[in-house]
Amino acid sequence: MSPAEPPATVEPVPGEPAAVTPVDDGRALLIADYHAGYEAALSAERGVGVPSRARQRRDRLLGLLERTAADRLVVLGDLMHSIGGPGGAERGELEVLFESLPRGLGVTVVKGNHDGAIGDWLPEAAGTRELRIVPGRGTRVGDLGVCHGHTWPSASVLGAPVVCHGHDHPSVRLTDEVGGSRTEPVWLRGRLDPAPFRARGHDLPAGFDERPPRLVVFPAFNELTGGTWLNVGGSFLAPFLPDGAVDVEAYLLDGTRLGPYRTI
Repeated sequence: MSPAEPPATVEPVPGEPAAVTPVDDGRALLIADYHAGYEAALSAERGVGVPSRARQRRDRLLGLLERTAADRLVVLGDLMHSIGGPGGAERGELEVLFESLPRGLGVTVVKGNHDGAIGDWLPEAAGTRELRIVPGRGTRVGDLGVCHGHTWPSASVLGAPVVCHGHDHPSVRLTDEVGGSRTEPVWLRGRLDPAPFRARGHDLPAGFDERPPRLVVFPAFNELTGGTWLNVGGSFLAPFLPDGAVDVEAYLLDGTRLGPYRTI
């Protein structure tokens, strides 16, 4: 089954780390881990000089919004990269991004662990645009529960038929027959396992044990941030993974099913 099939409310955009879902009478484009300002952080924190790709990121996102005819953008955390207040390059990147977004586009930002005090200044950058900033435990978007993944989801999110999150930057290392290898970002799809949530005493919605939601883990939108090679010993970052999910399979961005991530 390709990632564009059931759960029907999550339709990945072929070849892209993004998906669409119906919302009211329109549709939302969902992405995770934009990490604006990442290149500036590499320079400041590691002394690695990387030319800014802010314009390329922006153009890619604007192209996806046009391609999918979305009237809402939903960011599943880590819109920005600095954990504290944003530096000049990072804030400037996001201000230009919001100035460039289509008129009338609503934006929902789930706060990630890198988003710091984003609520203190992003509304000014958004101007009169409809902007929702919600805690990292998440919210509902149409039929979906969306969260960032760095903390346990809220009961409202867990009550959705499908739960989506980012944070893990899932990827796999693929090896060919002559020993060459490459790293590919992947989608992960499975189903949540109630046991760890129940054992933690989590506030669970009615019916969670009998009908646990499907799980979709988003690849990172920012291709420079790298990822965790889940098939060669890498570990999940979300506190409820891997114990909190079963039957987790990986798919390339083009929809190719790789099967259970542990056996790739």
